[in-house]
Amino acid sequence: MFDRQTIAKLQKFPTPFYYYDLEMLRKNLAALKNASSPYGYHVHYALKANADERVLQLISEAGLGADCVSGNEIIRALETGFPAAKIVFAGVGKTDEEIRFAIERDIHCLNCESIQELEVVNDLARQAGKIARIALRINPNLDAKTHRYITTGLEENKFGIYFSKIGEALEMLQKLTNVQFIGLHFHIGSQITDLTVFENLCLKVNEIRRWFREKNLPLAVLNLGGGLGVDYDHPDRKAIPDFHNYFQIFHRHLEVPPAQQIHFELGRSIVAQAGALISRVLYVKKGINTQFVVVDAGMTELIRPALYHASHKIDNLTSSKPKQKYDVVGPICESADYFGKGVELPETGRGDLIAIRTVGAYAQVMASQYNLRDLAKVVYSDEI
Repeated sequence: MFDRQTIAKLQKFPTPFYYYDLEMLRKNLAALKNASSPYGYHVHYALKANADERVLQLISEAGLGADCVSGNEIIRALETGFPAAKIVFAGVGKTDEEIRFAIERDIHCLNCESIQELEVVNDLARQAGKIARIALRINPNLDAKTHRYITTGLEENKFGIYFSKIGEALEMLQKLTNVQFIGLHFHIGSQITDLTVFENLCLKVNEIRRWFREKNLPLAVLNLGGGLGVDYDHPDRKAIPDFHNYFQIFHRHLEVPPAQQIHFELGRSIVAQAGALISRVLYVKKGINTQFVVVDAGMTELIRPALYHASHKIDNLTSSKPKQKYDVVGPICESADYFGKGVELPETGRGDLIAIRTVGAYAQVMASQYNLRDLAKVVYSDEI
């Protein structure tokens, strides 16, 4: 991602900024399509990972659909080229206004997460004189083996309809005249690196699908969500996630009757490695036992380390001196404002350019103006 020529060009931009390698994103999208297309899978991109307009335009041009969790995400998806027929709307707390907008735009499907939501969607669709396509999001009570803040498939989580409540949901559906039940939706978590989790999901989905078949309830669509993780420690060695094995697991273990559509909602795995946060060293501060590298980016630009204790590879782009250990921290008035502790970097000094890697997902979209900081700008690889 960072050869000498690129580093020299990046030096001229005021820091901090997000750097998006669009060619890497294109390669990632090509790998994704090559891995999924032999099986006829439908892949939606999860806008919550990165909603940058140029990033979205590339993804929509590649033919993916959109997975949205807010009305504004639906608007952004439509504005950047995603057809309404390829947009799904998820989220545990959809507002009436958002539901109305989705129904009016005739998107592909609303993934409903509670019995009460079914009633609300039906009422709003009736008011609009429309039939809303819906899927039931089922909580399969599966451990995604990921961070507790981003696991979504356990019964103790707020997401989805518990399987014990499915009978009640189906009874409700029989009474509703303005919704069309087209299938089931599952999503068990994010940053899943143990692929056996997806095997377990397939087995659980097979069991649930058989339950519906026994009751003569056809399912046109099965949406398996996303969650495939990326390698934060080795972004150069593993720039493209293992899409091949990911989709092959579903091909091998998922029972798919004829004409049933299989959908996925991937986000992080598509965009994460294509982004970096570029920052400049303000000070090197020697503590009693620790050396601090204070950079001009902070948790306002990348909150993942503070929120999830997440690890990102950190590179000094402008020093080739012998390595030392540093805590790399930001300028925000919070002790949680750090990017890495005990990080080995070439001897670092004021003015050095620092790259925090694998920030294409859940960085820019989660940025804030805490401490009244300016929002960081974006630099694209084809503009330097």
